[in-house]
Amino acid sequence: MSTKTFRPWLVDQLQLLPPSVDEFVPAGHLSHFIRDMVREDLDLSSILDVYSEDRGYPPYDPRMMTALLLYGYSRGIYSSRRLARSCDERLDFMAVTAMNRPDHRTISDFRKRHLSALSGLFLQVLTLCRKAGLVALNHVSVDGTKMKANASKNKAMSYGRMKTAEVDLEAEVARWLKSAEAADAAEDAEFGDKRGDETPDWMTSKEKRLAKIKEARAALEAEAKAKSENKKAEAAKSGKDPEDPDGPPASSGKKRGPKPKTPEGMPSDKTQRNFTDPDSKIMLGRDGFIQGYNAQVAVDARAQIILAHDLNNCAADCTQLVPMVDAIIANTGKAPDELSADAGYCSEANIAAMENRKIDAFIATGRQKHNSPAADGGRAKTPKTEEMRKRLREGGYESPYRLRKQTVEPVFGQIKHARGFRQFLMRGIENVSAEWAMICTVHNILKLAKAT
Repeated sequence: MSTKTFRPWLVDQLQLLPPSVDEFVPAGHLSHFIRDMVREDLDLSSILDVYSEDRGYPPYDPRMMTALLLYGYSRGIYSSRRLARSCDERLDFMAVTAMNRPDHRTISDFRKRHLSALSGLFLQVLTLCRKAGLVALNHVSVDGTKMKANASKNKAMSYGRMKTAEVDLEAEVARWLKSAEAADAAEDAEFGDKRGDETPDWMTSKEKRLAKIKEARAALEAEAKAKSENKKAEAAKSGKDPEDPDGPPASSGKKRGPKPKTPEGMPSDKTQRNFTDPDSKIMLGRDGFIQGYNAQVAVDARAQIILAHDLNNCAADCTQLVPMVDAIIANTGKAPDELSADAGYCSEANIAAMENRKIDAFIATGRQKHNSPAADGGRAKTPKTEEMRKRLREGGYESPYRLRKQTVEPVFGQIKHARGFRQFLMRGIENVSAEWAMICTVHNILKLAKAT
């Protein structure tokens, strides 16, 4: 038996909790910061005004629910079930909720109901960051990352496969129906008027799958038709032949190329659509092909504050630069002095757009070799691209382009690795965009908390 004296371990002794939730965790804890910021600094009228019904049992305070979601996201806890469990088990969450314990369904329903309003908190938090002096707009970096959707890539099917699968399934269902009719006739002869004509259970999944394939095929055809009509309209404006929008202008006299194998207004056989989240697309990420979205951010170099965010289902980044810059101007009222972006954003139109907005842009012209952003990368030697390539080459290691990696890429690292957000919980591009806005809002809150 040891003679060493230990501190008492009084499991059965009754104890009093601290008289205030402020004493659950140490002073200066993040839970206090987020709770007090929601209570004192954020305008939640867009959420509070929804509650106008006096009847029924009083709901949880929307301010408390908002603080719970923001704090949970800051701790890398996104699932409504994990949030509800944390309210039962963790003192830091109890300090936020003042010991309220909403269940997972209440948390999930609140998030769904107020998703748009919650995403709108981004601008309010960005304003607080600017007041705290965390935004300089001297140098801003834009980048995108591929984020997994709440859908498996194995649940996607190409248009070509849909055409063959639809025929096969229709034939199979027809065989089953014929077999079921024969079985019904035999049972009627054996059992008379007794019931025996129900559709077999084994038919249900095939019929549902056939219906889904038909729905997805019709959606792809509608998208292709709309895209074709838009392309013809643009061709008419630019003087091209509407029947050959990808060819040279009608007045150029150049020969047109061979007609495409895919009929006009119809999707290619390789075009895919996912049955779980139709808005998501197959994209190439760092870990191979994923079913996902392209999440965009514009980050200020002073304190890695996100100035603007966006999300789309287009794998290419090139078309996102101008909308992101315009979002920065809309959110802050001012264009950045300098901007850096990788080669995915390089185009004549983007460089010209930055010049028109009086922004000193540093956009890589090709994939980096030996840390040089001025690599060729197989790009056409167009005038503005050549000028940008020469500018980056002359700047060398002192070029402001060097700020890109240390500005925007750590933000993705903090979101994906430090806080473990690698896959969206919601489905549909509208919901996922709002979810990405909440992720960006929480990132800025953490930067603000660290600075104050």
